Amino acid sequence: MLTALSIRDVVLIEALDLDFHAGLGVLTGETGAGKSILLDALGLALGARGDTGLVRQGADRAMVTASFVPPAADGAIAEMLGEAGVVIEPGEPLMIRRMVRADGGSRAFVSDQPVSAGLLRELGQHLVEIHGQHDDRGLLNSRGHRALLDTYGRLDTASVAGAYRAWRAADAQLAEARAEQEAAERDREWLEHAVAELTRFAPEPGEEAELAERRATMQRGEKIAGDLQGVADLLDGSDGGLARLRQAARILDRISGDHEALADALEALDRAIIEAGTTQERVDEAAEALAFDPAALEADEARLFDLRALARKHQVQPDDLAELAETLAARLERIESSGAGIAKIEAEAAAAHRAYREAADALSIARNKAAERLDAAVAAELKPLKLDAARFRTRVEPLPEAQWTAQGRDRVEFEIATNPGAPFGPLIKIASGGELSRFILALKVALAEEGGARTLIFDEIDRGVGGAVADAIGERLARLAGGAQLLVVTHSPQVAARGNHHLLIAKAHDGIVTRTGVTPLGAEARREEIARMLSGAEITDEARAQAERLLAA
Repeated sequence: MLTALSIRDVVLIEALDLDFHAGLGVLTGETGAGKSILLDALGLALGARGDTGLVRQGADRAMVTASFVPPAADGAIAEMLGEAGVVIEPGEPLMIRRMVRADGGSRAFVSDQPVSAGLLRELGQHLVEIHGQHDDRGLLNSRGHRALLDTYGRLDTASVAGAYRAWRAADAQLAEARAEQEAAERDREWLEHAVAELTRFAPEPGEEAELAERRATMQRGEKIAGDLQGVADLLDGSDGGLARLRQAARILDRISGDHEALADALEALDRAIIEAGTTQERVDEAAEALAFDPAALEADEARLFDLRALARKHQVQPDDLAELAETLAARLERIESSGAGIAKIEAEAAAAHRAYREAADALSIARNKAAERLDAAVAAELKPLKLDAARFRTRVEPLPEAQWTAQGRDRVEFEIATNPGAPFGPLIKIASGGELSRFILALKVALAEEGGARTLIFDEIDRGVGGAVADAIGERLARLAGGAQLLVVTHSPQVAARGNHHLLIAKAHDGIVTRTGVTPLGAEARREEIARMLSGAEITDEARAQAERLLAA
């Protein structure tokens, strides 16, 4: 609820501080007195465009501060403020301040913390509803009609929203799986070739090092094969060194007893024979290890070159080829079995789509029933407002599937027909000024108990009507004020007399500067103002008496 409004240097208002209360507050004054300036100032605080034309002539800046009751700790306003990082102490009023400089630019604050004008607009949608002939928001904006109908019918939209999220998530998963499958199918031929090639080649970890070492060994053996054979020939054979040593040992063995030195010589020769034998064995062992086989060398070299070429082809290390073969084989297997996986995901997506459709269908049925109740409630308000021939309907029509949302599959719009046989059409396009005002009031009365902002402003909603119609408007405004704060800019004495609080807007001129002021009226001043509204410039006793009767009604 709006509790106070402070205005500084806005158009004709130099300085103005107003307090507001619950119930029906009326604002009256002569035409041109500046009632619209108050609404412009409040609109500025609620995020409207910061036009430099609002700055009073000669002033550097215009400033408006609006105070509202403390927001509920668990409400939408508190959530928006929390997301914006704005901190309000519990129990503290919500203070919104907007400043516009004469040279351009504006600044916005909530409880003295800087915020964007966009946040003010979001807050304004929850704080204040403004209804008037030229209001293109609120009830005249068809984009909000579906939410109004859902609130009126107390419809459960959460299950539809949940089903919609599940459906979209399943569809996204299906699209991702299909994209992966398509990409995999494009790779199938290459995978089949690669897996077959790697399977035939059968690479093993560590094979490159083993082949390289074996090739190097055979290459070294090729180089020293002749030398090894020469050593073997010198050591072995009938005329080799070892054979000669053995022959000498046999001779010394026969004569070693003839002299001590010969025995020592035999011993030394035996040791030489043993060492020579060891030498021969080691040379034979080395010759066998370094044996050179041209066919084996060629085969190992070919395998090594092919192994390295295959590794380059797949951009991996040779030792990783075995693991790559397993990975590619697994990918190929997944492609071959992906059909069953896609079928499962398709079934899940289809089930999610059915669940959403069932929930949306149930919501559509509930919306149509709520629309019937709302149409009847509005129809009951039209006759007292002298709209007997007019008809109102809530049109609920299905949207194409491409436009289905978390709010369901319906488009909702409030429509009217002002004359018998005339086609239905949008509120703002069909009704004249006076009719539109009364339609808005009838609809608002029908929706009165279904939430919305706690402060409602009606800007000259009674324009062009009088007598019984104005009285009916006043009665309905008073009824609405029982559950919310209403501020009504009015030229109708019947409406003004219904107010719980009365503010008079007047323009004064001191010969140099024209200023707009607002005065709260007491009982006597209020009677005089209503009498003025009844009689015009000259207030008569009859007008005062009529004003008394209106106030007493």
